[in-house]
Amino acid sequence: MFSGLSALVVEDVADGGEAVVVTARTRQDAMPCPVCGTPTAKVHGYYGRTVVDVPVDGRPVLVRLRVRRLVCAVLGCSRQTFREQIPGLLERHQRRTVRLAGQISQVARELCGRAAARLAGLLAMPVSRSTALRHLWRLPQPRPPVPRVIGVDDFALRRRHRYATIITDAQTGRRLAVLPDREAATLESWLREHPGVEVVCRDGSATYAEAVRRVLPDAVQVSDRWHLWRNLCDKVQLEIRAHAACWATINLPRPGGVREQTTRERWNKIHNLLGQGVGLLDCARRLGLALNTIKRYARMPEPTALRIAPAYRPTLVDPYRDHLRARRAADPAIPVTHLLREIRELGYTGSANLLVRYLNQGRAEGDRPVTTPRHASRLLLTDPENLRPKETTLLEKITAACPEMTQLAALVRDFAALLKPAEGNDLKLTEWITAARAAALPHLHSLTNGLELDRPAVDAGLTLPYHNGRTEGVNTRTKRIMRQMHGRAGFDLLRHRILLP
Repeated sequence: MFSGLSALVVEDVADGGEAVVVTARTRQDAMPCPVCGTPTAKVHGYYGRTVVDVPVDGRPVLVRLRVRRLVCAVLGCSRQTFREQIPGLLERHQRRTVRLAGQISQVARELCGRAAARLAGLLAMPVSRSTALRHLWRLPQPRPPVPRVIGVDDFALRRRHRYATIITDAQTGRRLAVLPDREAATLESWLREHPGVEVVCRDGSATYAEAVRRVLPDAVQVSDRWHLWRNLCDKVQLEIRAHAACWATINLPRPGGVREQTTRERWNKIHNLLGQGVGLLDCARRLGLALNTIKRYARMPEPTALRIAPAYRPTLVDPYRDHLRARRAADPAIPVTHLLREIRELGYTGSANLLVRYLNQGRAEGDRPVTTPRHASRLLLTDPENLRPKETTLLEKITAACPEMTQLAALVRDFAALLKPAEGNDLKLTEWITAARAAALPHLHSLTNGLELDRPAVDAGLTLPYHNGRTEGVNTRTKRIMRQMHGRAGFDLLRHRILLP
């Protein structure tokens, strides 16, 4: 139970009520002088130390320790007497054992100050938040060598106002440095102080690209493939919205529950008032709507983007939809009671209200809910192997709606194939850019212009196995740390916690 105190001679263990009290003394071994290093066992006197050890049975352990003051055997030594220390168990001027301090440090490393103090109290290691932070600051930061491949990315200290830069080992994810901003000069300074970098993985930031180009002109810059795909996704969604008039014709009319007309009327009212110079708050008062609703409609370039697709759950009526559709097509005036009797003979076990609600929602007539631009984009950008059969059928109808949609689907498939790094992808990218510029897809034209501006890094991203994924993972962990410290800590403590292993 007290194996951690094996360096001491335990004389007594007593129940002190809220704590376990251990009486101990040091051994009679010779100890080296801290100045000259000469071993000595000559005792000048004794003094007592009270330290806390790791808890036992949910109670703290209080160690009352008798320590010797020794006399140095060398006459000319500047330290005539000194207090003996117990390496590995106690440190100078500390009131906690090394292993208890280590446990508190690890709790503070994960939870920082206030939360660490609360958890330590529950674990019978009571400390204040300031003490927890002191233990956290004492944890040494690693000094790893600068790797050959690094990842550079930014994260928000305060969104849209202040950002910082994190540098990691792109192959292992080990954190190397956290810079207080995302300026080119700051990154240049760090790169000059840490030579040896050969490959830099980054996003499409022109600031980082210019900083690396100035300091390391021979280094290979790798554009992250996830960001390339994300840029394509944004442009594809814009193209799909631009051609909504083509593929939207595949939607079957669905009576009841469709809010397109209401949305369009509300959008027209709001934009008419805004066009007359009426403010947002005044619009909300005149129309009787919430201010956030006015802001949302004011940001929309057109009302079609506000179409809402219903999300229906499976019901007991679904297996009989074909029968209901055929009967209502043959006799539109057929009573619901007749339909209920017929499907009950076929095995329906639900209620009449469920059937009425099913018919009123138009689910018997429609094969699918209304398709929105976002839904169509998801179908187009998803791996075909991950689509369900009905989604595949819907995607085929969307892509066949007009020649531009057919070309867009082909370009998306070809670009997705380039995201698996392989030799020759740079030549295939040239062919893809040529095909994209030849198509009547203006939003993709802007994407190709951006690819050409950063073409060497894009080619490296499509041909080399390096990426910025581990740096993005570090950013995700950093966001968790910032949520714990929100409003209570500064940048120095944040950097210290990020860099701890």
